Amino acid sequence: MASNVTNKTDPRSLNSRVFIGNLNTLVVKKSDVEAIFSKYGKIVGCSVHKGFAFVQYVNERNARAAVAGEDGRMIAGQVL
Repeated sequence: MASNVTNKTDPRSLNSRVFIGNLNTLVVKKSDVEAIFSKYGKIVGCSVHKGFAFVQYVNERNARAAVAGEDGRMIAGQVL
């Protein structure tokens, strides 16, 4: 399981972080987010909050692939 830390202070890490909005966090848990987004690369951090989440990848390429692949996807009755 990935760390809960997604807000690293290193400015280079900002481009490897993905914001996931409109997330039904009453149903979707951290393990679900990791399972969905891990297919795009190694996740080093994942934090789930009420209605949204962040996923931190090892590099920007993985983050861009995740955004391209998951934008608009329906999860637990809500479109990301």
